[in-house]
Amino acid sequence: MKYFLLAGEASGDLHGSNLVRELKKTDPEAEIVCWGGDLMEQEGAQVLMHYRELAFMGALEVLRNLGKIRLNLKKCRSDILSFKPDLVILIDYPGFNLRIAKFLKGKLDRVYYFISPKIWAWKKSRIKKIKAYISRMYVIFPFEKEFYRQLGYEVKYFGNPLVDTVTARLAAAPPEKDFLSENGLDKKPLVALLAGSRVQEIKHMLPEMIKLTEYYLDYQFVIAGVRSVPAGLYTKICGDSGIKVIYDSTYDLLRYCSAAIVTSGTATLETAIAGVPQVVCYKTSWLTYTLAKAFIRVRFISLVNLIMDREVVKELIQDSMKAQHIASELNTILPGGWKRDVIKKDYHDLSHILEGKDAARRVVTDMYNSLILVRNVN
Repeated sequence: MKYFLLAGEASGDLHGSNLVRELKKTDPEAEIVCWGGDLMEQEGAQVLMHYRELAFMGALEVLRNLGKIRLNLKKCRSDILSFKPDLVILIDYPGFNLRIAKFLKGKLDRVYYFISPKIWAWKKSRIKKIKAYISRMYVIFPFEKEFYRQLGYEVKYFGNPLVDTVTARLAAAPPEKDFLSENGLDKKPLVALLAGSRVQEIKHMLPEMIKLTEYYLDYQFVIAGVRSVPAGLYTKICGDSGIKVIYDSTYDLLRYCSAAIVTSGTATLETAIAGVPQVVCYKTSWLTYTLAKAFIRVRFISLVNLIMDREVVKELIQDSMKAQHIASELNTILPGGWKRDVIKKDYHDLSHILEGKDAARRVVTDMYNSLILVRNVN
């Protein structure tokens, strides 16, 4: 059968790659094309558009790129209709994907959504579009099942696929000696800086993060670089700080670091599953922050805290995201810090709540069986 997957950012590429891999196993005749990234391509999907052309973050950046967004929507519609898939799988990225879903209504019978829009945080009104345009919704957080049930919409939850992904990647990490040597690192303990996957995130987050080197001469800070952004961006921000940027080794870095400073997003959950104590940070433009503050209805921004429904990791947002504040929190989670063992115990409880084993396989099996059932009925 033919599958079209649509992911608009790095986290969607990661989740999409898991689906592609399992689709290939479940349906040996699967023909898969996508809007996605390198990870999906590595698993065997044909990438028609890379997510780096789609990842606009914040109100101002979206406004500046409205023309390009319209062109992307037009091209995506054309690509899907030309391919004539048996199934379209939309992955997160709701501003774009829900518009595509609306367009496909009446043109394709099956449009599935993997990783729900965060309507439990804001834009609850999107439930109307979901009910109208989405054939089946697969969620990856346990609390989402009850949330949707209260809205009169049944969803499917098979656990969080990040559990399998992170566990497998950590197990595949090279020996620590080799990792340090290959990346030109010395034997000082490591602190990972995960500054985000989009240009605007990195511009807002990284300058404050690298100031930490002034406080910790006995540690070495390492940036988990993202190849979808210009390499010169890191060089410009880091200057002569001496902080190294390593690419395609985020999980290796998490395997051997003592702690991490993480931009809010999927990376906070990956870091928690890896068992690395972290401080969560987020900073954006004044306009975007003001709008978000007015509409967002949840107590926390990090996935770890949202799932646990309490503060497990410290969140430093907007004006509170200063180097001295990060340092104060970092002291509590580094070896010898009072909060380190507390966080690790909470992480253990989190992993049990997520029920993530074989999540991607179970999702794909359900998708495939639904297609077979329809085909047999017809």
